[in-house]
Amino acid sequence: MRPLIGITSYAEEVRMGVWTEDAAVVPLAYVRAVEHAGGRPLVVPPAQDGVEETLDALHGVIFSGGGDLDPGLYDAAPHGETDPPKPWRDQAEMRMLEAALARDMPVLAICRGSQLLNVARGGDLVQHLPEVVGDEKHRHEPGAFSDHSVQVAQDSRLGGLLGEHAPVKSHHHQGMGMIGRGLREVAWAEDGVVEGLEDPEKRFALGVLWHPEEGEDFALFKGLVEEAERYREERT
Repeated sequence: MRPLIGITSYAEEVRMGVWTEDAAVVPLAYVRAVEHAGGRPLVVPPAQDGVEETLDALHGVIFSGGGDLDPGLYDAAPHGETDPPKPWRDQAEMRMLEAALARDMPVLAICRGSQLLNVARGGDLVQHLPEVVGDEKHRHEPGAFSDHSVQVAQDSRLGGLLGEHAPVKSHHHQGMGMIGRGLREVAWAEDGVVEGLEDPEKRFALGVLWHPEEGEDFALFKGLVEEAERYREERT
């Protein structure tokens, strides 16, 4: 049996044929990346209750991308460029992330997920990076990924998976501000923006600001699935 990897879902209004509905959805790129890495993907909708029961069924969790976090989570006023808050998703994922880390369950946090990881540990966010770096290179065109490279700390878990440099695909306008407790910066874009975080005290707790599911290298997903397999064996 393959390790079961939960993927948190976007909570959005979507059009399906003639219907427009509120839906829990996730881009298939995440599903295919988990399958390619040898895991069994399971889409997890945002829910306020049953977090522990859900985690009982899983061996690892991917916290997916999506809209901006509510700045109220890190005691900041919203910037004019920040998305309207989605408290039903923010609250559910925050609870699930904290519970997964408490179990030392393998976690891969992607884009918005990496920001959630930082905020969960008491960090905060830069709400509009162009005001800091002076351009839109991290999200140069709506609906299209920006290609750039990152430098990775070699003595990190991330470096062990990706090497010293890696090409990545990004689409974000926010970034890390103050780094949260217990987290270590492990990857940077050429302009100095922090692109990767990890908790060295956990078996596998990585956050990347880019979208590895959209690339051709599934090393992060393979690393997650391998650790999820070890987690399952230890738990049983």
